[in-house]
Amino acid sequence: MSNDEVEYRQRPFQAPPGSTEVFLVRHGQSAAYRDGQPFPLVDGQGDPSLTEHGRWQAVQVGERLRHVALAAVYVTTLQRTVQTAAPLLDYIGQTAVVEPDLREIHLGEWEGGIFRKKVAERDPVFLEVERTQDWSAIPGAESFSQLQNRVVAAITRIHDAHPGERVVAVSHGGAIGAALSHATGAKPLAFGATDNASIAHLIVLGDRWILRRYNDTGHLGGELSAVAEGLT
Repeated sequence: MSNDEVEYRQRPFQAPPGSTEVFLVRHGQSAAYRDGQPFPLVDGQGDPSLTEHGRWQAVQVGERLRHVALAAVYVTTLQRTVQTAAPLLDYIGQTAVVEPDLREIHLGEWEGGIFRKKVAERDPVFLEVERTQDWSAIPGAESFSQLQNRVVAAITRIHDAHPGERVVAVSHGGAIGAALSHATGAKPLAFGATDNASIAHLIVLGDRWILRRYNDTGHLGGELSAVAEGLT
């Protein structure tokens, strides 16, 4: 074949050899906070369980990922991630691996569900968090850099343990946002609107992080249809 007959076609993305594909799943919907009824704490952090709807979302996550060849499924120390991972683990016959450093941002005096109330009220301290892009405006909370450092360290350990493999890590909105900010160089809270039971897809190879997919909720089609019809 002569040079002018050689074809250079567009091809689908392929992960670089030795990289780890990390499917970051945010936990399903968790229980509502009621004023004066804080969530139980685990290591100082609120630990609500999933709602019935959250459990349905977890099943959809399991259905979506059950046919992916997965080397491991990671969860945090908080029960909402364990409950979200459970249907997938049942499907693939694996046991979860606990990675504590993928847990949610520690919110200091706003732990136990109080944060949700403060956000809904547009508390001035929360507005300061938005302005500074730093959680440390909340009394006693972790800073964004503290959160990001431990989350990046956790994903780096996962990569080191699974070169050339695919894994799922069920985590939390703030933690996932910190990871994706690191991957993209975006502002600290740029990925703060991650939906429950959504999937983000990271490719990790050493210091090279590639974001392939964000807030994928294709497996939650009923919810998306309701939004499109103006029902939610």
